[in-house]
Amino acid sequence: MTANAQGFVVVTTTHESEEQARSLASAAVRERLAACAQVYPVRSVYWWEGEVQDAEEWRIDLKTRAELADRLAGFVAGRHSYETPEVIAVPVVSGSPDYLDWVAEETAPR
Repeated sequence: MTANAQGFVVVTTTHESEEQARSLASAAVRERLAACAQVYPVRSVYWWEGEVQDAEEWRIDLKTRAELADRLAGFVAGRHSYETPEVIAVPVVSGSPDYLDWVAEETAPR
């Protein structure tokens, strides 16, 4: 692992269906806004419209360069079905140098 992982983030969102989540993940990777994405089921509990909600959702974790975080967030928000989608970016504090090089390469301008 390396301590020099500055410049990389994981952008996370959720979707109500696996199909929508996979479609959004594929589109972000195809546009080279993310090098890869993991899609997996989660159970979310949250306040919405004055009530506690409990729902099955599909989480998407997108790996990218920090400089692409705002573009990726806009891309996700513009293609999302939720009124207020979760779109957060968490900095990568450590990572495999080879993996981070790969993320940089796959999200570099072509």
